[in-house]
Amino acid sequence: MSVGTLNEATRVRWLEDALKKIPAGSRLLDAGAGEQQFRKFCSHLDYVAQDFGQYDGTGDNAALQMGKWDQSKLDILSDITAIPQPDASFDAIMCIEVLEHLPDPLAALRELARLLKSGGHLIITAPFCSLTHFAPFHFATGFNHYFYETHLPNLGFDLLEVTPNGNFFEYLAQEVQRMPSIAERYAGQTRMTRLERYGIKKVLEFLQRCTATDKGSAELLSFGYHVRARKRK
Repeated sequence: MSVGTLNEATRVRWLEDALKKIPAGSRLLDAGAGEQQFRKFCSHLDYVAQDFGQYDGTGDNAALQMGKWDQSKLDILSDITAIPQPDASFDAIMCIEVLEHLPDPLAALRELARLLKSGGHLIITAPFCSLTHFAPFHFATGFNHYFYETHLPNLGFDLLEVTPNGNFFEYLAQEVQRMPSIAERYAGQTRMTRLERYGIKKVLEFLQRCTATDKGSAELLSFGYHVRARKRK
């Protein structure tokens, strides 16, 4: 049963396709690059990785953490709101699953607008709703399409695409499938009864059916939005 399991895979596939649209040889900034997991899609580009470099995999040991995190190969180590590059330094910028980790995401978007050439491409994804992760560097959630439709045009961008990833039912299914591990960690519930396991199975089957006939529940909730924009000339 696939319902609720395709959040990351869908986002990665979309990003790979979006990066293919960037002309070969373009200088691209990966803002908040982390471990540079998407560098593999940028072989046709002049790839530059930036991050603040303070997350070590354990953070404050609260909520969801990666355990280890290697940022030893960054090209630029800086705050995302003050990247030491001249105006109009990049032909394209991607900022993937980063906005929720910024105390001031609008300041970051202003900085990315400064760094991008006229006609340049901006590629963004961020959660519509997310559990606390990478704490204490988790500051925001709720990046719905209104956020992008309001702020990006005000910063001089034309929106090319604002596409939801998943829908209400898929999001619920993701969290239902997460319940056993969360129950064990936070409630000491290490075992589920056969009836409880059966109940989860039936709920997921229902959510799968709802997803198959969904008619726009992403307006309520989704995993996040995939955004492409172009800086006005």
